Amino acid sequence: MSRPTDQAAPPVEAASAPFELLLHFDDEAAQAGALARELGLPARCIGCHRFPDGELRLTLPAPLPPRVALLRGLHDPNEKIVQLLIAAPAARELGVRELLLVAPYLAYMRQDIAFAAGEAVSQRHLGAALAAWFDAVVTVDPHLHRVATLDEVLPGRRGVAVSAADAIGRFVAARVPGALLLGPDEESAQWVARAAAAAAAGEGEGALDHAVCRKQRHGDRAVEVALPAVDLRGRAVVLIDDVASTGRTLVEAARAALAGGAASVDVAVTHALFVGTALAELRAAGVREVWSSDTVPHASNAVAVAPLLAGALRELAMQRTATLACPRTEHSKTP
Repeated sequence: MSRPTDQAAPPVEAASAPFELLLHFDDEAAQAGALARELGLPARCIGCHRFPDGELRLTLPAPLPPRVALLRGLHDPNEKIVQLLIAAPAARELGVRELLLVAPYLAYMRQDIAFAAGEAVSQRHLGAALAAWFDAVVTVDPHLHRVATLDEVLPGRRGVAVSAADAIGRFVAARVPGALLLGPDEESAQWVARAAAAAAAGEGEGALDHAVCRKQRHGDRAVEVALPAVDLRGRAVVLIDDVASTGRTLVEAARAALAGGAASVDVAVTHALFVGTALAELRAAGVREVWSSDTVPHASNAVAVAPLLAGALRELAMQRTATLACPRTEHSKTP
């Protein structure tokens, strides 16, 4: 059982704070503390008790201020979505008028279309639920492909997606100068290109070449990867992707790169899910180092996303302030 706790934060003027309080759960206290320090906000923990039959009892700090952000990453999503289902309306009962979700990792985004009759489009349905519970959602590198923006996922609400690719690109450029950034499949192209551009723009780092493999998937854990027409001989290769789940695509890309003559292969990803033996399989495939952002707590975390999330929250607050300050045009009736 976890109990509500307080985390101190530097004093901040109310007018400059995007929200008045950051709520979080006990298992994400470290991420909440980092984000609260970036924003100069207090952070409070939601108590969560599990009954023997698996049901949850949540205890929120009471009362709550009008503007609150709730941090909840949706890795291991099923129970956490139930927590949001309970916590969001409870927060409004305790005084919250504007409630924003900060989900560094946002689950159920991959199923954005029905590939067979009867398949549920989970992205659409989870998006509708989040739109009913929250006024806005902020996340990092959501797995969107046939949907252009997070706004489209959240009907009638604001969705803000920031990317860790820039920070990852700068990190890789500093750790592996002159590396070739390689995307393990076509879907990774957007993150690889952005990471390479950020590395080129960084101070003290050099521009990095980048390319993308082609993938053919035969099942959840069965994939084939074809290398691009790039000479890898003697090159330091860093595989870049948004999510590492089973790791099969990264494993096959690493093996192919080493077979193609790469001097070394490292991996850098935004979301380090690493299900089951995924990390061990990457090591067995010859991967030297594995780095990730801290959207999902993991031993490989090397890039902090708190500054990105804080910037997104401040931008939302500025937009809200501008909207409230905009005078309404009133039309008088002509007698």
